[in-house]
Amino acid sequence: MITPILYREELKEYDFGPGHPFRGDRFQIFPKFLRERLKPDNYYRFLSAETATESDLELICQPDYIKFCHDYYKSANLGQEDDSQFFQYQSLDNHPIGRPGKVEEAARMVIGQAKMAADLVHGGKYKKVISVGGGLHHAKGACGEGFCLYNDVAFTGMYLQKHHKLERILILDTDAHAGNGTAEYFFNDPQVLFIDIHQDPRTIYPGTGFASDIGGGDAKGKTINIPMPINAGYSSYKMVFEEIIQPVTEEFQPQIIIRNGGSDPHFADELTSLGLTIAGFELIGQKVKKMADVCGGKEIDLIASGYNKEVLPYCWLALLSGLTDWNLNVEDPIPPPPSLRIDTKVPQTKLVVAEVIKNLKDYWHCF
Repeated sequence: MITPILYREELKEYDFGPGHPFRGDRFQIFPKFLRERLKPDNYYRFLSAETATESDLELICQPDYIKFCHDYYKSANLGQEDDSQFFQYQSLDNHPIGRPGKVEEAARMVIGQAKMAADLVHGGKYKKVISVGGGLHHAKGACGEGFCLYNDVAFTGMYLQKHHKLERILILDTDAHAGNGTAEYFFNDPQVLFIDIHQDPRTIYPGTGFASDIGGGDAKGKTINIPMPINAGYSSYKMVFEEIIQPVTEEFQPQIIIRNGGSDPHFADELTSLGLTIAGFELIGQKVKKMADVCGGKEIDLIASGYNKEVLPYCWLALLSGLTDWNLNVEDPIPPPPSLRIDTKVPQTKLVVAEVIKNLKDYWHCF
């Protein structure tokens, strides 16, 4: 079955400038890498989405924030930015270095892709859709953070609720950083099950996503944070999927699954300290594919992150291969160090699993 990949060449404009960790060339590296290793044929097809409208953005953002982003990043691209209001709306991570790309315009394209993905999957034309550039999970309604302007993960969930009337949506965040923006959008929403597997927040930005954070009000138990030990690898991730994520998915019976996250759980990532090899990313893809069995295979995949460009395309390809059954043999471009060839963090991960289950057992029969 052909899998659509939503992508536009202009996504390369999502670039905060020379010396910044988030550069737009990632959106050139991966399509080229994919085409070289797998011809489209009956496997995938690149599709282009329309740019998000002002009305689309207002589903997740305050109007004054949208205006600031539009005006500021347009000026920055021209070398004319005015920083007088910057910290009212953005964190330091989102400050451009030198001359950035057309960041805000590209961010609108990412939201446009999220909208198209939701329409394609819910409309039944495709079971799975991949959005290259998606997963901007730190952004909030009135504040940009962590290299993220507009939160397409939150948009996808809210758009499916408002326009397609879905009542059970599962969001799985496998980025190494906790999805603090997405968590805020749905913390009190019982229709959205938000599962976030990430590096221990005591050791990494943004410092949120503790196992004790389980949602609020009628949505208690619908936020599941799984903070992984430093250097956690394949066996640890497998355990978490099998003992927490899959059982909860089967009980919740989502109508659709949204997954976001890129290559930053890889052991060689430059901003994180987890221990996955390429095999671990294929595992994530396989596990998400199995999860989606409960909703007829309906899944939207948002993929952008990763801060080692040497491993990034390999991780993305391995993840998508597991998700789609492309059955590619993807090998690590960097051999794992001896200390990571065996996942020594399994005992610590067992403690994390026990803590998560203890916090959630009153809300889920499977525990």
